[in-house]
Amino acid sequence: MNAKHLERYLLHDVLKQVSRSFYLTLAVLPGCVAKQVGLAYLFARAADTIADAGRVDRTTRAELLRRLKLQFVQEACNHEDIKAIQTAATASQQGHAGERTLLEHLDHCFQAYEDLAQDDQTEIRRVLPILISGMEMDLERFPGESEIELAALSSLEDLDLYTYKIAGCVGEFWTNIMYAHLPRIRRTWDREAKIRTGIRFGKGLQLTNILKDLSTDLRRGRCYIPSEMLAQAGLEPRDLLETRSMAVFSPILHTLVQTALAHLDQGWLYATSIPRRDFRLRLACMWPVLIALKTLHLLTTCDNLLDPARKLKISRSEVYRIIAASTLTGTTSAGTAYWGHLRKAVG
Repeated sequence: MNAKHLERYLLHDVLKQVSRSFYLTLAVLPGCVAKQVGLAYLFARAADTIADAGRVDRTTRAELLRRLKLQFVQEACNHEDIKAIQTAATASQQGHAGERTLLEHLDHCFQAYEDLAQDDQTEIRRVLPILISGMEMDLERFPGESEIELAALSSLEDLDLYTYKIAGCVGEFWTNIMYAHLPRIRRTWDREAKIRTGIRFGKGLQLTNILKDLSTDLRRGRCYIPSEMLAQAGLEPRDLLETRSMAVFSPILHTLVQTALAHLDQGWLYATSIPRRDFRLRLACMWPVLIALKTLHLLTTCDNLLDPARKLKISRSEVYRIIAASTLTGTTSAGTAYWGHLRKAVG
């Protein structure tokens, strides 16, 4: 398979199996940046799959992540080491079929990565170690796999650092890639200012996911709600396993929702600052922030977020409605009105 066909296979067939939602985002991106963004996503998803391989002991997972991160830190990739990581990770994967396919093609991802221009490789080399360090933070801070070994982040500073490592750094990567390849972006953006805004965009998306998955994560032994916040309300992490704690937890939830909203406001500013002629790039940024905003609305209207029976997920039809509405209004004032309508519903 030549380089062009390999790239197409990874970014079309493999990526589509791994994440249909991200595949839609990648499909609308300008072609000059799609391969860099797509490969970075595939590497991040592979690392996340390794980190969450519950059948493998934590020491082994941590070692596989360390060796994967090393490929982006050292001067050149070690293909024997990549094969070893791939073999160990694939053998432990038995869940998501798309993730298994990705791990089986990890060596091909690195081949496509080595075919990128040097500057693009440099951007991927910057962001992947940060992303992987966020996954290492998960393994270090949360020692168990169930509610029996429940642990929490300590402080708001820990939570902010975590959201940066898992998603905020992606805003920086995204900005640098777009700035390097799109002339209108270079002419209209203050890159350093947009990096700061992009970081907040990513943090908002991640904080929204944390709140959405709260009850599930608690039962996996992970409490991302800082223990210092809980203590101020007279709560301990274990109290969040009880639905009756919702009344006391509600002010904490409100505070974190408002933090997520403030970040997502910056995400919307980021999207609408993209020149209107770069319509596809605008849409690629609008979709995730609109979906996150709709998710926050689900959170705030849920009668008890601590109840694991409550499944807070936007339906596929709702996602398509958001895509359709933003596609029709994304370059007009109606787009901002649409954002304002959804934003007002959250609070």
